[in-house]
This record gives sequence, C-alpha cells and structure tokens, in this order.
Amino acid sequence: MNKGKLIVVSGFSGSGKGTVMKAIMEQHDTYALSVSVTTRKPRPGEKDGEAYFFITDDKFQQMINNNELIEYAGYVGHYYGTPRRFVEDNLAAGKDVFLEIEIQGAMKVKKQYPDAVLMFITPPDAQELRRRLIGRGTETMEVINERLKRAVQEAEGVEEYDYIVINDILQECVETVDKIVKSEHNRTDERISLIQSIRSELADSQGK
Repeated sequence: MNKGKLIVVSGFSGSGKGTVMKAIMEQHDTYALSVSVTTRKPRPGEKDGEAYFFITDDKFQQMINNNELIEYAGYVGHYYGTPRRFVEDNLAAGKDVFLEIEIQGAMKVKKQYPDAVLMFITPPDAQELRRRLIGRGTETMEVINERLKRAVQEAEGVEEYDYIVINDILQECVETVDKIVKSEHNRTDERISLIQSIRSELADSQGK
C-alpha cells in the first residue's frame, strides 16, 4: 500500500478554506481531514470533534509536554494544534491527509514532513475577503478588523508554498485542489520506484 500524501492548507481568515475542506471531504472518500485542537470556545453550530476538538489551556499544555502535537500556534488570543497520531495513522493507511493550519504551523510541519504539499487558498481580492468575514456574522467588527490587520502577516512566507489556489467559485476551487493532489501522486519522484521495479522485472525475464 502506498503511503498517503500530507497536504497543508493555509489561507487568509475568511478565504473560505474551511468550506473548501468540507466540500472536498463530502465529495471524495480518499481523503482525511485532521481535526485540530483549540482552546477557543465553539462558534454557533460548531460541534466538538468536527470543526475542532475544544479543550482547556491545561489539556493543551499537557499535549505539548507529551509531544502529541505536530505543531501548535497562538492566534487571536487562543491556541491551535495538530494531533500527531491521527495524521500518522491515516498516512500509513494510504489516506491523503489535509491539515488546515496557518503559515507558521505549516513551516513547522514541512520540517518534520519534507514531502508535505503546501497549498494557500485565497479569495480573488481584498474586498471579497472583507465581505466574507463580515458575512459570517459570528464576530464583532473589532475582531474582524483584527483579522484583516493580521491578513498582512498571514501572507508572509507564502513564497514557500507549492500552490496558490483562488477560491472564487467553490466547486471550481474544490476540483482544482483535487487535481493538484492527484498530480502530486504522479510526480517523477513518487513513481520512480515503480519504474525501477518494472525495469528490474523485465531485465530478469530477459536473462532467463
């Protein structure tokens, strides 16, 4: 069984990356979405274990101490982290695993998993980003403005990413993400062992 691909997805807050991830999970059964742990409170409609595992600050610190997190970071007064076991179990089972995290976390993941694919999702322009944040209706304008200010920082390091995907029309974005993952499985470095195996078998058959 081939090992799965680790795909790190980042993007501006309000870029719709969470909606893209939800849609691709609904449309494809070959993917797994890592559920992060966070110390923030659930938003209306969020259920524990779906969008996030909502835990206390003490529990989060315990996971850090036990090396149970691949990466973790602070964001707007709260902490977020990626559980290690879920990711590695699914990769070993041949599943492609998506991680939806910020750039600073993505850089930490890349150091531990050099073959990880980095993907940045963005709306078509800044005005659309602002419109989406306001349209969610889940946060005060003070928090929204804080997120917009942070958007400048959220783009720092994007040059290290393998792909930038524009999320304008949702379904088109989902299809683009799916094509990118499939193309990654067909890279030369992924298939070279297959070619070597075929070449070896052909050489052996000719030698008999």
